Amino acid sequence: MTSPQTRLARSRRRARGHGELLRGDPLEAEHAAGLYRAQRRRAVLALVLLFTLLFGLTAVFAVFPALDEIRLLGIPLSWLALGVLPYPAMVLLSGWHLRRAEHVEEQ
Repeated sequence: MTSPQTRLARSRRRARGHGELLRGDPLEAEHAAGLYRAQRRRAVLALVLLFTLLFGLTAVFAVFPALDEIRLLGIPLSWLALGVLPYPAMVLLSGWHLRRAEHVEEQ
């Protein structure tokens, strides 16, 4: 059973809605909305690059199955590339995206 306070808190949260800007100066709200749109565009590009990296690696090894025969320390190159390569690439991608998002805020 849910307590009355929990039901009240949930109903208030639903009533507020998502993505609602704080009420106040219309210029600040417009500026915040512009920042949100600019950062969302940059985030979409970062996500596209991330999916390209992950699915691209998989596609490369599907197209060139001979790469699976190459072994490094007894482990197939495809396993190493799929298990190790994405993580440093994701760290670099996240740092790049963070710099771009901060650049938008500084303008």
